[in-house]
Amino acid sequence: MDGKHWDGWQRSWDRQQGWYLPDREERFRVMLDTVEAHAGAAPRVLDLACGTGSITERLLARLPGAVSVGVDLDPALLAIARGHFAAEPRLMLATADLRDPRWVERLPEGPYDAVVTATALHWLETDDLVRLYGDLAGLLRPGGVFLNADHTPEPGIPLLTAADEAFQRRRQERERAEGVLDWAQWWAAAAADPLLAEHVAARDLIYGAHRDPQSHPAGWHTARLVEAGFREAGVLWRSATDSLVAAVR
Repeated sequence: MDGKHWDGWQRSWDRQQGWYLPDREERFRVMLDTVEAHAGAAPRVLDLACGTGSITERLLARLPGAVSVGVDLDPALLAIARGHFAAEPRLMLATADLRDPRWVERLPEGPYDAVVTATALHWLETDDLVRLYGDLAGLLRPGGVFLNADHTPEPGIPLLTAADEAFQRRRQERERAEGVLDWAQWWAAAAADPLLAEHVAARDLIYGAHRDPQSHPAGWHTARLVEAGFREAGVLWRSATDSLVAAVR
């Protein structure tokens, strides 16, 4: 299959994600600034819950000397990543379930200079996430950095949060009228693609019904990361509902 087919799905995924996260590129920029600041121009990066490889695509474009290991469980998103990056020797993709305590065994051996992830870990149960943070501390070299851009709602700002949510709903209505797909529409389109249908069906068996996320405030994450063995952790970027949490091994 022509790579343009998979490139189109990669672009479609980015548009769909941007519909929910209008500042997605800004958080990626801050994330990669931090990777380069801590690991230089040729880092070895673990792209955790990589999906279609959105972070890796930006990493490799910015830092030609970088290499990336992408890990995910979703067979449909990994199929898109494999097609999109078919000619890219700097990326290796692995299939693993982050809920499995032995998931690290599916990866090339560490250490890594950086671990990056975005809008993914809130789907893990709290106990699995705490255990995962300990795993990541063991994967990173001393001085390596972990970066997690995710939903981290703050309980003490209801007026600010409500105003932002209303503003974002108005933006989404405008963009939907322009043809941008939401989550359900995107997956329906993927299921209708003969090259993705089997992968989408396999995904549905793995994940089942869409369940509620387990989101925590940014301060909860920084505390758990320090408890897991990181030397320090803090917030490098945030919006009304999301943040980029960073931790140094």
